[in-house]
Amino acid sequence: MRPLLWYWGRRGGGAQFALCLAQAMAPAGLALSVSRQGSLIEAFRAVAAPRQEVDTYASLGGFLRGLARVPSLTRQLRRFAQAEGADVVISAMAHPWTPLIAPALARAGLRYVPVVHDALPHPGDPAPLMRWRLDRELACASAAVALSETVATAIATRFPRLPLIHLPLGAHLPFGVAAAERRSDLDAAAAETRFDFLFFGRIRAYKGLDLLRDAWVIVAAARPEATLRVVGDGNLDAVAPGLAALPGVTIEQRWVPDEEMAAVIGAAGALVLPYREASQSGVLPIALALGVPAVATIVGGLGEQLRDEVTGLQVAPEPRAFAGAMLRMLDPERRARLAAGAKAAGAALTDWDRQAAALRKGIAAALRASVP
Repeated sequence: MRPLLWYWGRRGGGAQFALCLAQAMAPAGLALSVSRQGSLIEAFRAVAAPRQEVDTYASLGGFLRGLARVPSLTRQLRRFAQAEGADVVISAMAHPWTPLIAPALARAGLRYVPVVHDALPHPGDPAPLMRWRLDRELACASAAVALSETVATAIATRFPRLPLIHLPLGAHLPFGVAAAERRSDLDAAAAETRFDFLFFGRIRAYKGLDLLRDAWVIVAAARPEATLRVVGDGNLDAVAPGLAALPGVTIEQRWVPDEEMAAVIGAAGALVLPYREASQSGVLPIALALGVPAVATIVGGLGEQLRDEVTGLQVAPEPRAFAGAMLRMLDPERRARLAAGAKAAGAALTDWDRQAAALRKGIAAALRASVP
């Protein structure tokens, strides 16, 4: 099988995921189509694979102007895939233009396999738009990759005849866990304050920051010396008013560059995921790979990713229960034991060669199954 890996996004976890896959899949044969505006474009250029670079956009205005170029970009992608002899196009993560392009790939005889990160809209997402996008993609797909059983179930409910490939989400550290650990050590050595807990990622309503706020009131009353760092892009006051004013809380509302992400996560005592709903977490595998245990709610794919009392603590999405777990995590012996468990589990999550092999095998089997 000679796949073409397609990723036109620009930054964040999707770019890191796509790069990890590209690096691991390239030795066995791969072509790449990526955005020239991507934050990791230089790293993609270092991958030993034929590469197509396209101009996408870097602003809302660029997105709107770029819509006129979609038919031309579709032809370019199709021709590149055909010229490289690709027999399957893998979409590493959906892009706003993906539902406009994917059906044309299928009409041209190219088998299309999207990696589905979310199969249902999160609370607060534009649900009709997401359903339209996903329906367009899956209706023309030969198979789909699900990153959690939660996602697989949602896909199967809507497209019961579509072959599914189950691929647990790995730790997307494209420059290697050793490099990430070195950055984390340097960050920790330079920091004046170490934080007991870290919330990291886009600030969205479904991620339960209001639950974390209410839990933290209990934690701070019991352990006034405890500290919480919240790092992410979004409007915190809209989803958890009052959190920033609580004792021991530090807020950094910002987008974290790729090269800084591992250092921020690796310097934490424990990750907190107070989510009310989740397909899966991209941050959690990175934390485990860096030996950082987590306190997480048992919702969606989080229940598949974290082992209670082995790599972290799992509780119901309720403030008092979450506070109790955070207080238990402050016990040094328990935290050390869970950190060791996280590190052991994380070792497998950084094995992208195994991920790539499993993906190839799964796609090959799914495509055989889809032949009438």
